[in-house]
Amino acid sequence: MLAIAPDLLADVAVGRRVVIVSATNGKTTTTRLLAEALRAADTPVVSNHTGANMPAGVAAALGRDRDAEVAVLEVDERWVPKVVDPLRTELLVLGNLTRDQLDRFGEVRSIATRWRQVCTDHPDLAIVANASDPHVVWSVGPARHVTWVALGAPWRSDAATCPECAALLTWTADRFDCPACDFTQPDADYRLEGDALVTPDGAVTLGLALPGDWNRMNAALALTSTITHFGVDPARAVEGMRGVEVVSGRFSAVRLPDGRDARVLLAKNPAGWTEVLRWLEPRASSVVLAVNAHVADGRDPSWLWDVPYEMLRGKAVAASGERALDVAVRLDYGGVDHRVERDPIAAAALLPGEVHVIASYTQFTHLTRASW
Repeated sequence: MLAIAPDLLADVAVGRRVVIVSATNGKTTTTRLLAEALRAADTPVVSNHTGANMPAGVAAALGRDRDAEVAVLEVDERWVPKVVDPLRTELLVLGNLTRDQLDRFGEVRSIATRWRQVCTDHPDLAIVANASDPHVVWSVGPARHVTWVALGAPWRSDAATCPECAALLTWTADRFDCPACDFTQPDADYRLEGDALVTPDGAVTLGLALPGDWNRMNAALALTSTITHFGVDPARAVEGMRGVEVVSGRFSAVRLPDGRDARVLLAKNPAGWTEVLRWLEPRASSVVLAVNAHVADGRDPSWLWDVPYEMLRGKAVAASGERALDVAVRLDYGGVDHRVERDPIAAAALLPGEVHVIASYTQFTHLTRASW
């Protein structure tokens, strides 16, 4: 369709108020939470809810619903510069930038540079951005209308140096600064503290059904966007967000042959895996690690060595997926006892008690397609 009608994306966006959500991790969930917050305020919303986040998926989503006045669209990090103008975007929501499939995406800096060019070319574009990510802060530097949200930075391994001058950044518990130039973490009027978004008008408890600190970060971005750009009452917006229990299969249940349910989580890169493992570490849960290395996963699985699988010591663990042996070698070096079973469902059935399956993208979609 896009080949036949090169202006299709612009045509299906006519008359819309378009929001683009992008990040390495969390863009699908942030998009869903933002859409539900607006729907709770009786705003008709169209969204690419399945995570099809390149131009074809965006055009298809907009074409399915020609009447919704607001479009909340997840967009792949690399494609943001290509779709900002055709969609006549009025708000960018930018979450984080970390390593992800280096064989496809390139280094983080390459994406940050593309985002910065968007902000240079559109300095008056409204932006809601993560103040705790140095790459995002540098990217947004040329923009004039930025609402900063301090989310904390649990993953710092991709942000050791200053994006402006390349000096080593100085990190404290809650901020970063460059000792060699004036690049620093911006002051934020909105910040995530525990389970609450602190705003200039007070704290709003999130109370999500979705688990983990990473989803609270996603929710903080979504809620800030809803409050500041659309003027929705925070209590009403949060009510809509709390009703979200599964996002495109994330945290869905898969029935095992013995009647138990295994919960499925998606993890695509070291930052995402680390957040999931941090959440699982204190839980009495068995864990299946299901990894493929297709194009959509990234063909190079060397990122396994940057994930702290040592946090799984003492748990019942299985290495699974097409790259089960790569996972098993990493677990051996990490001192994690495990068994090897390539089929994730069969692997989960071998483990006792509560089971969580952490899966790379193609394994995840295979396991959860029915729940979309």
